[in-house]
Amino acid sequence: MTTSTLTRTAAVRLSGVTKTFGDVPAVRGIDLTLEQGEIVAFLGPNGAGKTTTIDMVLGLSQPTTGSAQVLGLAPREAIARGLVSAVMQTGGLLKDLTVRETVEYTASLFADTRPVDEVLADAGITAIADRRVAKCSGGEQQRLRFAMALLSDPALLLLDEPTTGMDVEGRRAFWSAIRRDADRGRTVLFATHYLEEADQYADRIVLISHGRIVADGTGAEIKALASGRTVRATLPAADTDALAALAGVTGVEVRGDTVLVHTRDSDSIARHLLTRTAARDLEITAHGLEDAFISLTGDAR
Repeated sequence: MTTSTLTRTAAVRLSGVTKTFGDVPAVRGIDLTLEQGEIVAFLGPNGAGKTTTIDMVLGLSQPTTGSAQVLGLAPREAIARGLVSAVMQTGGLLKDLTVRETVEYTASLFADTRPVDEVLADAGITAIADRRVAKCSGGEQQRLRFAMALLSDPALLLLDEPTTGMDVEGRRAFWSAIRRDADRGRTVLFATHYLEEADQYADRIVLISHGRIVADGTGAEIKALASGRTVRATLPAADTDALAALAGVTGVEVRGDTVLVHTRDSDSIARHLLTRTAARDLEITAHGLEDAFISLTGDAR
């Protein structure tokens, strides 16, 4: 496949994909296209079908019906050509080797790779190159897996919980490297439980629930699907039944002396709290990605 062909081809194209295990449907019909250079978060609750879908993109399993293509090729062919790499959350490291030795050993398995020093620098682990893997923290080991994945200079990079174990500085450096790669045309698909990372770093968020895509858009677009706002106030001994009965209220929570009223009409609830109760320190906030996640994935069938 030529460079010009790659330029015109979608990074991932799933068409009518289903996957069943016996009588159990894991994926119930997914149509998904990822363009080159996108950073896409793939989110969903446990058992939603994320891992099964990623396995089909990686060629680890075949769709029961439908088709999966990676850069216009069958997934296994794309992987055989070094166009795809994956960073998984656990496994794959020899504890007695140093960080550099691990990357050098992995490079020896490929016919053509990027320079070892270059991928160490991109992964932010040059300073620990001579450290044994057994002495590396969980976050450092995850960045080592990232360096190994970069060796073949893949066009598509799949990440499973990529920043698990990293500190704040490590996460920031990691996502800066991912953004640089995307700006050069690399496509990144990542699964994470850190919703704030998806909101902050993904160009696009795909929500999956019960084997189906229930939302697909930017972070702002996904959050807009969770209608309503939350009114928070300090109100000791709040009458939750009375608040729940007010027009437009969709839920009431009490956390110590703080009451949170989820509502479609925040203005009227704020007026009620300020004029009809002893509430103080009132705040109104729009629903975030977590609210949208719960709303969109909780009851989809």
